[in-house]
Amino acid sequence: MSAETPGFHVSHPSARMRERRSLGKLLEPLTAADLATGNLFFSPLPEFQRCCRTFQIPKYVFIGPPGGGTYQRLGLFGGIHGDEAAGSVALVELLRRLIEDPRPATGYELFVYPVCNPTGYEDDTRWPRGGEDLNRAFWRNSSEPEVLLLEHQLEEFRFDGLVSLHADDTSEGLYGYVAGDVLTRHLLEPALAAAETFLPRNHTGRIDGWPAERGIIEDAFLGVLAAPPTQTPRPFEIVFETPQLANFDQQVQAHLAALLAILKAHRSLQAHAANI
Repeated sequence: MSAETPGFHVSHPSARMRERRSLGKLLEPLTAADLATGNLFFSPLPEFQRCCRTFQIPKYVFIGPPGGGTYQRLGLFGGIHGDEAAGSVALVELLRRLIEDPRPATGYELFVYPVCNPTGYEDDTRWPRGGEDLNRAFWRNSSEPEVLLLEHQLEEFRFDGLVSLHADDTSEGLYGYVAGDVLTRHLLEPALAAAETFLPRNHTGRIDGWPAERGIIEDAFLGVLAAPPTQTPRPFEIVFETPQLANFDQQVQAHLAALLAILKAHRSLQAHAANI
């Protein structure tokens, strides 16, 4: 995509990202005072080694207000590819906003993993340091420590829904993948619609090599982050993609709008199902 593409203010990701390579700086907005509120908990995954250094995948758990029924447990994942930082920033911003106004999280336990690939995040690279593409390695007997740690989380918590945030440097618009629960399309459509406030949708009939309709793909690459193959019933699974060459701040806002729309739409679907 060229810089002259209509609808985009193209920034220079490498220059922008040099300011964001510190994981500590990314998490700075979530302060000790926030953790003292009783809604937000910090519970990083166990340490692992990469190239003679120790790393951790940060995890936050946000408990929303009661919603009148069983809490829905959602897993929200960013930074699986380290050079796709807009999703990581959006997840931190989501938590910051929920601390100020928890109502959008009513009825939810949100398990938030802002940076699933800490070494890739530091290096601004798709892959972890010395490893393979993490998002092609899930449930394929991978030995990558990040994959093993995240698979354990997926098995332990058996999420009711999964949302993974990505950015695609070959797409000129927003799009997403749906899998799992048959109602997942009804969650991605409002997410795309909300995100279109900030960036256009990709309306082409083929995206990332897959057939697509209105920016929705009903297929996926092997090895993407997903629920355990044995989990039943299947949760909803959404991969939400922004155009990586678009303005970084607009990508963050698009991710954030999509997440809030998914929370709202899923809560509405749950309430409807309870009344049937």
